[in-house]
Amino acid sequence: MLGPRTTPRSRRLRRTLASAAACAAALTLAACSSNDTGDDADASGSPVKVGLITKTDSNPFFVRMREAARETADDEGAELIALAGAFDGDNEGQVAAIENLVSQGVKGILITPNSSTGILQAIADARDAGVIVIALDTATDPEDAVDATFATDNTQAGVLQGSWVKAALGDAAPNVAMLDGTPGGTVDTFRHDGFLQGMGLTDDSPQIAAQENTNGDQTKAQTAMENILSAHPDINAVYTINEPAARGAFQALSDAGLVDGVTVGSIDGSCAGVQAVADGEVGATVMQFPNEMAALGVKAVVQYAANGAKPSGFHDTGAQLITDHPVSGLDSKDSAWGLENCWG
Repeated sequence: MLGPRTTPRSRRLRRTLASAAACAAALTLAACSSNDTGDDADASGSPVKVGLITKTDSNPFFVRMREAARETADDEGAELIALAGAFDGDNEGQVAAIENLVSQGVKGILITPNSSTGILQAIADARDAGVIVIALDTATDPEDAVDATFATDNTQAGVLQGSWVKAALGDAAPNVAMLDGTPGGTVDTFRHDGFLQGMGLTDDSPQIAAQENTNGDQTKAQTAMENILSAHPDINAVYTINEPAARGAFQALSDAGLVDGVTVGSIDGSCAGVQAVADGEVGATVMQFPNEMAALGVKAVVQYAANGAKPSGFHDTGAQLITDHPVSGLDSKDSAWGLENCWG
């Protein structure tokens, strides 16, 4: 376990274990479903309660994750209580959500951390209270701050994006703009570093013309890309943290009349993102499987409630390169396959 055990937040959490708290103002109640006649129940005969905390409740990735968690909970006869941060980066909202869920008597919490370090004490307090905590999509730092992690290998996803962009450029010397996400998150760091690895570059390489943080937001990404183009109109490749950022980049490139000369890569695998590949707006994306993360997480909590068995370590839920312009040496699927297997 990490950190002190007798902080004011820790003492407050323990005082509220006996009563259910109202959802914090900074949180959005995303879903709450139950099955009182399910096969899996705690010692009192009530359904096992499973908590889910996503970064937001509006991003299609987290919407699909929540839907899959609800479907799996229903199948397992469990009750899902789903909360979300008010915005991407709402660390305090997620801390409040952890306290809220512990007070409601959940057996386990599944969380996509906004900050890989900012919620460690709240996680430690929850685990001290006997709640299993599993990270989905985003690893904590250190990774063993949670019981287990079910996620995409985000470094490998970045490598796939970077390797494809490098190959797609052919003999052209890369001149790269990087549209990053939110500083401090492992997803952002792993994807960024993986992309550079796939390109054979480093942050100090002269081929990196500019880097901007976008919080994975389409509007912010468009503005960032516009600013980059004003200083570097000769950009020929764009790394994007996710597909909303890729859509923002495409809009800026389109407005500047530069679409044909720039290769854009991304990561997500949403139906909108795969359609952008089919439409030629994004050259390639790397598909993730949020439904797999959520389903595995819910089943792990139900199993823990039944027999005390806990998962441990990192569990890779897969990544698939999607492009209509395959390159030698990289396994890929086309956009038709992507549209049959996408989410959102």
